[in-house]
Amino acid sequence: MGNPARGNCEVTAVKPLHVAVLMGGWSAEREVSLTSGRGVAAALDKLGHRVVAIDMERDVATKLSLAAPDVVFNALHGTPGEDGSIQGLLDIMGLPYTHSGLTTSVIAIDKELTKQQLVPHGIRMPQGKVVESETLYAGDPLPRPYVLKPVNEGSSVGVAIVSDESNYGNPISRDAEGPWKHFDKLLAEPFIRGRELTTAVIGGADGKALAVTELKIDSGFYDYEHKYTDGITTHVCPAEIPEDVAAACLAMAEEAHRLLGCKGCSRSDFRWDDEKGVEGLYLLEVNTQPGMTPLSLVPEQARYVGMSYEALVQRLVEEALKEAALRRGDEDE
Repeated sequence: MGNPARGNCEVTAVKPLHVAVLMGGWSAEREVSLTSGRGVAAALDKLGHRVVAIDMERDVATKLSLAAPDVVFNALHGTPGEDGSIQGLLDIMGLPYTHSGLTTSVIAIDKELTKQQLVPHGIRMPQGKVVESETLYAGDPLPRPYVLKPVNEGSSVGVAIVSDESNYGNPISRDAEGPWKHFDKLLAEPFIRGRELTTAVIGGADGKALAVTELKIDSGFYDYEHKYTDGITTHVCPAEIPEDVAAACLAMAEEAHRLLGCKGCSRSDFRWDDEKGVEGLYLLEVNTQPGMTPLSLVPEQARYVGMSYEALVQRLVEEALKEAALRRGDEDE
């Protein structure tokens, strides 16, 4: 399900800009970020922009100051590129940048804060609770099967499904390998049977959803390995699902994008219990820094609606400059 009529899909003549592409960093998603950043840098160069690629290190402020770009393309994933840290630095430096701003980034990377923002407005999300990892060795926080995930990580890093069939023990053994080994606090949610769906949104407060993709995997769930390993996940775009479920995905993704204040683009991930119709559709999380690799879902959905990779990159740069102009207008009043 998609709508190719939404948005301008062609790259017209562009004004050459000096663009800094931030990539890499020190999160668990460093390698994916480097792949995203290299792709973005190549696209910007092809469009005629002057590009400087910056591998995120502790001296990033100095590098940005020396580069003095017109705009920054944020191709970072995870901390500190997705959690508000780099957004705050760029705000202080007065540099326009792609994707969401500080407040949105702080909320969206925190799965519990995201729920607090979205659920009161009617967005259906799995009920759950934050637990101290140490307590898991004494007993389960929820009836099995349930999902454990870090509160502040993206790309399904450190996610585990705890079931009677899992090899974690009952209760979870201290010898078992899982996210409880690496994070002090985890979000526990009921496991929702069914299918993995995802929808990208491009734009600001009036952002439009592109399409719905189903992720089909042989076993397990759509974790970090399935997201970034070629050949082990099948992307079906548009998803072969009922029209009402597809429409609900598009609408829910747009509403979540708006309620969180996302900019540039976001990607909403869903779990759909196909035995329950629309009522079985649950939003799992909203990604404010979606991948831009060859396997990434946002470029794939953009292609489906007729937008090339280069056009997508240009659109995100233009959105960043538009948002900066709007902010300058507010400051001048």
